[in-house]
Amino acid sequence: MQKRRLGSSNLEVSAIGLGCMGMSHGYGQPADKQEMISLIRTAVARGVTFFDTAEVYGPFTNEELVGEALAPVRGQVVIATKFGFKIDSSGKQAGLDSRPEHIKQVAEASLKRLKTEVIDLFYQHRVDPDVPIEDVAGAVKELIQQGKVRHFGLSEAGAKTIRRAHAVQPVTALQSEYSLWTRVPEAEVLPTLEELGIGFVPFSPLGKGFLTGAMNEKTQFDKNDFRNILPRFTPEALKANQSFVELLGTIAQRKKATPAQIALAWLLAQKPWIVPIPGTTKLKRFEENIGAANVELTPGDLRELESGASKLTVQGARYPEHLERMTGR
Repeated sequence: MQKRRLGSSNLEVSAIGLGCMGMSHGYGQPADKQEMISLIRTAVARGVTFFDTAEVYGPFTNEELVGEALAPVRGQVVIATKFGFKIDSSGKQAGLDSRPEHIKQVAEASLKRLKTEVIDLFYQHRVDPDVPIEDVAGAVKELIQQGKVRHFGLSEAGAKTIRRAHAVQPVTALQSEYSLWTRVPEAEVLPTLEELGIGFVPFSPLGKGFLTGAMNEKTQFDKNDFRNILPRFTPEALKANQSFVELLGTIAQRKKATPAQIALAWLLAQKPWIVPIPGTTKLKRFEENIGAANVELTPGDLRELESGASKLTVQGARYPEHLERMTGR
């Protein structure tokens, strides 16, 4: 597996990471823990060194899973986790909380669950409008000075917020949704990251599974699957958006690859400091995803994808309004 550096930092990771959220959160019933430990360890054996989790996934159970799976190989891997949500006593999200004292409490709890002495990359999960970003960056800076955190990250933040945070504590990476059918970061965020030397970590690089080609308007999700509330995953939208999969499929056929591999290869071709983190619970899908690192798209392939995508319009918002409001701040 090739390596990539996140921006101008010294943080080097595998070109494709592993998003671990879906193993215990978000997509219906949590997967079998021992199977997921085995999958994570297989990922390490295959050269993946970048693993993504968050306290709110579960909540807490995903960090525990990642911590247990990676404990034997801790020195070989980079673990990213996140703070910023308030979690009530019943384990439900109850708004945002990025007060400095809360950030420090979360860091201590995450260190225990991850069975580690240092968090490699600590992201603010969503920008908290009630706490100045300078205070957030300052709190993480203190954790870095104490040796509890190595790098500071932001998730779904807007360009102005990124600049303000970076002025207090250099931001190593921004994590936001980005794929061939979610291209909002291209307008302002990617140029800002390039200017400041910040790496970019696209989550949902396969469109929450849609760009694999495994879904159509008849697809039924588990009752606990959060795609049930996403406008882009209604039967009508799933049908209307198939043209994106067909575009990927045309090039995939020529390259003897899959639509998912073309979607990931497209992201890797955008910038050398982009590291996507596709998630999966299946070994077969994992193998498919990391195979994308060996798919080389020519300038002609990229022009064809760009030209084809420019003629398509995505049906359905990526989030309902209350979740969309938490992004780009």
